[in-house]
Amino acid sequence: MMKPSLLAAALLLPALYAAAEPIALFNGKDLAGWTADIPKADKDPTLPPSFIVREGLLVSLGQPGGHLVTDKGFSNYKLVVEYRFPKDGGNCGVLVHASKPRVLYGMFPQSIEVQMMHENAGDFWCIGENIEVPDMEQRRPHQEGQKYGGGLTDARRIVNLTDGSEKPLGQWNTLEIECKGAEVIVHVNGTLVNHGSNCTVTSGKIALQAEGAEVEFRKVELTQLAKD
Repeated sequence: MMKPSLLAAALLLPALYAAAEPIALFNGKDLAGWTADIPKADKDPTLPPSFIVREGLLVSLGQPGGHLVTDKGFSNYKLVVEYRFPKDGGNCGVLVHASKPRVLYGMFPQSIEVQMMHENAGDFWCIGENIEVPDMEQRRPHQEGQKYGGGLTDARRIVNLTDGSEKPLGQWNTLEIECKGAEVIVHVNGTLVNHGSNCTVTSGKIALQAEGAEVEFRKVELTQLAKD
């Protein structure tokens, strides 16, 4: 018969290794837990908001340009974002490991951007940070002598692995981003579209963009990953 102390420890194991419960970063009611950073509002606080809640959806109106940033930072997680372009296609993105605000063009926070731009979902953009992928020469457009990095003059874009992973305009897409240590793994509608490693940052805030196009979000959900 197993000793009582060993039996108690064995019974605890399933609880210790159980998957964490998902956390809804958007509550469907308001923007609690988020703070908007809209540079143009510094000079004109009467500007209309770039992010609103409409009929239970978080909406990026696209203008004025800026970001909606979580108040908390995170590491080692899976983020699930369900989004769609309700009108015309355009640009948007999810930024992970965000830290110092406005480091690029007086707008973009230091981070790794996971692109949501229509027909380009899953690209990486390096913003003051860096990440690596296989086949860098082929997948990271650059001019001769240009270095890979997150600086203003660096080759910052890393092209995703697939074409046609997004659904037609108006339909809902599922973007899954796993941040595991120095890795960032991205799926769009169940298809692997990017996998980077040796990221120069492993934790930070999460941000959604207002970058010209209206985008609706019905889910922004985070699940903590077990540490290896």
